[in-house]
Amino acid sequence: MSTSIDTGAPEEAAITEFGPQRVALADTYVGEDAVLTYARAQSARTGIRAIGASGGAALRLLAAALDAKAVVEIGTGTGVSGVYLLRGMRPDGVLTTVDSEPVRQQYAREAYLAAGFAANRARFIPGRARDVLPRLADGQYDLVFCDGDPADSGFHLTEAMRLLRPRGVVCFEGVFQEGRLAEPDVDDPQTRAVRDLVADIREQGDTLLPVLLPVSDGLLCAVKR
Repeated sequence: MSTSIDTGAPEEAAITEFGPQRVALADTYVGEDAVLTYARAQSARTGIRAIGASGGAALRLLAAALDAKAVVEIGTGTGVSGVYLLRGMRPDGVLTTVDSEPVRQQYAREAYLAAGFAANRARFIPGRARDVLPRLADGQYDLVFCDGDPADSGFHLTEAMRLLRPRGVVCFEGVFQEGRLAEPDVDDPQTRAVRDLVADIREQGDTLLPVLLPVSDGLLCAVKR
């Protein structure tokens, strides 16, 4: 007797089942030290949202699992995600971090030093990702973390595929868009760009092996086959 199984793609609305209480539990489980607390406070002070503790821990885990030596970060912020990435990378690993705001990068530089990382562990490149990423070398990176302008997500994915080595990982932060991704009535350009990204990655089964993690505001990751 055969059993019929629905193998269709799940609706994005299903991701909202992971409620705020569980997100808070995941964030509390990880905990953060004084360095991350300060970097997070700087982020709030400058008016930008930093990745949550559970999302940061996921990045740290991925960097450690990859034994990452070279990582690209799009969107330095004030250093929250960078500290997590560096703590997962190998001791001689270098984080290349890109941001259009040099002031934010200075906050991040201070956070990395306070966390005990030597100055040569991070390469800060000020500028727009659209201008910087094409200058980086093909196939030389273990992980690409994207926390830039959601409207540029498609460009970031294209560049990540070029930058990553085989079996490297690309991650996008904030794909839930604070719940807007699952709201069919929301159709602004930013949300539409993220929807396109989620669908594009899911459809590239021959080249990408994806997972959508319900941590922070949604962390979409994929392994380059």
